Amino acid sequence: MERFRVLGLLLVLAQLVVITLSPAPAAAQQSDFNSTLNAPLNAADYPVPADFSGVHFYLITVDVGKNVWDNFGHTALRMYDESSNTDLIFNWGVFDVSGGVVAFSYNFFKGIMPYRLATNLPGREFDMYRAQGRTVWQDRINLTNPQRETLYRRLMWNSEPENLEYDYQYFFDNCTTRVRDYIDEALGGSVFENNQGETDRTFRDLVRSHYASVALIAFSLDVLMNSNIDRPVSEWEEMFLPLSLRQRLSALTSDVSEDGVVLPLLSDHQVIMEFPPPTAQSSGYQLASVALLAPVFFLLLMLKRIPMSYFATHSRVSLKAAGLNFRLLGLLGLLTASFSGIYGSLMLGSWFVSDHVDTHHNINLLLFWPTDLLGILVALRWLVLCKSWPMTHNSAPFINYYLMLHVAAMLGYVAIAFLGLSQQLIMDIAVYVVPGFLLFTLLIWVVGFEPAKPSNMFF
Repeated sequence: MERFRVLGLLLVLAQLVVITLSPAPAAAQQSDFNSTLNAPLNAADYPVPADFSGVHFYLITVDVGKNVWDNFGHTALRMYDESSNTDLIFNWGVFDVSGGVVAFSYNFFKGIMPYRLATNLPGREFDMYRAQGRTVWQDRINLTNPQRETLYRRLMWNSEPENLEYDYQYFFDNCTTRVRDYIDEALGGSVFENNQGETDRTFRDLVRSHYASVALIAFSLDVLMNSNIDRPVSEWEEMFLPLSLRQRLSALTSDVSEDGVVLPLLSDHQVIMEFPPPTAQSSGYQLASVALLAPVFFLLLMLKRIPMSYFATHSRVSLKAAGLNFRLLGLLGLLTASFSGIYGSLMLGSWFVSDHVDTHHNINLLLFWPTDLLGILVALRWLVLCKSWPMTHNSAPFINYYLMLHVAAMLGYVAIAFLGLSQQLIMDIAVYVVPGFLLFTLLIWVVGFEPAKPSNMFF
């Protein structure tokens, strides 16, 4: 009967390998403004200034901040109308958390991310960035009068109550891509036409670099996101990043000439305020490797053999100085069970309930299992009672098969990584995380559980 149980568990594991190795559905791509928004502008829809030579537009670029949601930076548009003395900043990065952080986080997890356009006076907008300690650049956008009118009408259309809100997508429809698309529409598509090449970076590279100041978030995103983010980024797509948009727009020429000289698209560069960027932290992978391997190696040195007793059928292995070392084992168990269980739950849960396709079909499910959360109970016993977990005749097969499958999954994961069988970039996890995770699993298999006592034992 036990053979059939093992066979069944192995078949489930094999099926999980096949599913996670299946190509993930391609992420939606925004390739053209008019095809996504489908909002043609009618010349009679909105009143416009009599003379557009007095209407000026500026690109506002904000550097990354210290908050997690600020790590990609920010982009806005500033419009100044001399005739009406109107000076406004258009900001597409506003979201509502009035329903509570928990509700917002759950909606974000499901892929429900309603962002909206908000307008503000420059002084108030800049005060907000100053309080956040973020560098702000302003560049004049050189447009012809017809181009200014197109951009002006688009902003008036977007300011209508029914058009304020949009479905945020972190790579393809955010505060920066809105500005990119509006400028591209005003220029008749020339921004798109002049940025059709392919960069030498992937979305994963960009995510890693922009979250270098928060190692835990960078590591977690690397675990939770699948092979969709491992393809090369096009020049057009790279402009979802504020600094990339500013750089690529700066390389373009405008249709405006002064004294017979063609002006660049961006000019009159100003640094509104300047602050040092967030400091990059040590690699999350290096921290994870040290946090796992260092205590595991120490505990391996603390192993001791317990001689075979009258009732035991074989000798056991335990830990010296049990009061100290079982507490260390418990702390490490809490750490690994929590991270593995939470990562696994997020990946599996998003597969079924979330619209974030970049977290579906994730091969890291081979390593991180939602059921590992049950290990928190076992780790708490190690931590509090400084004893191994006693197995019964009923629980022993389950625990042994569970740990055996975990070990098999880790070895399979490493093989997939080194043989290049997955399109997902997993080599860093295989090199930095799996060795410590594997050794810890083998360690708790040996010392963390007390074998079931013989059924014929008398008390």
